[in-house]
Amino acid sequence: MTTFGAPDSRTASAAAITRIVREEAGRLTASLVRLVDDFDVAEDLVQDALVAALEHWPRDGLPERPGAWLLTAARRLAVDRWRREADYRKKVALLESAPVPGSTEVDDRLRLIFICCHPALAREAQVALTLRAVLGLTTAEIARAFLVSEVTLAQRIVRAKRKIVAAHIAYRMPTEQEMPTRMNEVLTVLYVLFNEGYLSSSGQAAVRQELMHDAEWLASLVVRFLPDQPEALGLLALMRLHRARSAARFDVDGHLIVLRDQDRTLWDRGAIIAAAGLVETALRMRSPGPFQLQAAIAACHAEASSWEKTDWHQIWALYGVLLGLAPSPVVALNRSIALRYLRGPRAALAEVDALRGELENYHLFHATRAELLRALGQEAEARAADQRALELTANPAERELLTLRTSECS
Repeated sequence: MTTFGAPDSRTASAAAITRIVREEAGRLTASLVRLVDDFDVAEDLVQDALVAALEHWPRDGLPERPGAWLLTAARRLAVDRWRREADYRKKVALLESAPVPGSTEVDDRLRLIFICCHPALAREAQVALTLRAVLGLTTAEIARAFLVSEVTLAQRIVRAKRKIVAAHIAYRMPTEQEMPTRMNEVLTVLYVLFNEGYLSSSGQAAVRQELMHDAEWLASLVVRFLPDQPEALGLLALMRLHRARSAARFDVDGHLIVLRDQDRTLWDRGAIIAAAGLVETALRMRSPGPFQLQAAIAACHAEASSWEKTDWHQIWALYGVLLGLAPSPVVALNRSIALRYLRGPRAALAEVDALRGELENYHLFHATRAELLRALGQEAEARAADQRALELTANPAERELLTLRTSECS
């Protein structure tokens, strides 16, 4: 089998191979859907190619271009598959004449994301299918992001794939007239992807850089090809503002540092200024949206020289506008945190407690309650809230932080 250059002379670890396979899965799916025009067939070919990689790479070493290796393997598997079908000659000719995708004007994954966000699909199904099929998140990760069960999420994905086939949805970018009906879902997908990378909901790693990189790259493509979309600018700015704080988020031992305690001299001030400029550009278009508002809130935090100098009035007001545009219990929870620094922890706790019915299974709800209870001197209740938050999160850095808090206060 072609390896596209000599294998890496070093023996790759199983963990490294698994990570690379997972990183390449989304890109491979997108390329194959474009080539074979069939979701189910593409996913079958991806799985077979990944199995082949897991068989060959531990023995032969990593190829110089893992993505090209996988695509070649998948193309050969496709040829073998179609040779067994009645119309194989037509499909084989199409596949064998297609060039190996390289640096194309529109990233294949971005094109596929827009397909998955077709208005014929229910909104929840659009986001779930894209995150699973295009970007490689697991069903469990997506379910946690949307606070639903894995079974519910899996059913959405199956229904969405069937709908794409039944509706004969074409593999192409939407026209200018079609764009508004899909843009919000596309941006939501990229937002969820970035959040999963920024603070992983599961697994061994607290942060998954490859997911953040993918999300930012795809968001930049959206902005590049659709520069007049203010929400796309807002999302890209939001991602870059968060990434500008990367160097201060963890200490040398890998322990998570909350925003209040971060060393702001480690923040990338140049990146913050540039991202704030994107926010201003978006807001000048006078079509405010949720991502622009979230970016404006992030800019308020990033531009403050210290925690004490944070403009909480502005942040609280922005959350109020955001709550009006995109009502959400999580937004309400974040607004209550700002309220704490304006009217005190008791007022904030009253607002937080009103959200219990909607956020009982959300770990940050309980972590926020714990901080407010502790500020009011209610240590026993604070420990119980922290313990509940600990039960609900799988992120190792968050678990370590919550464990430390509960032990210090015991």
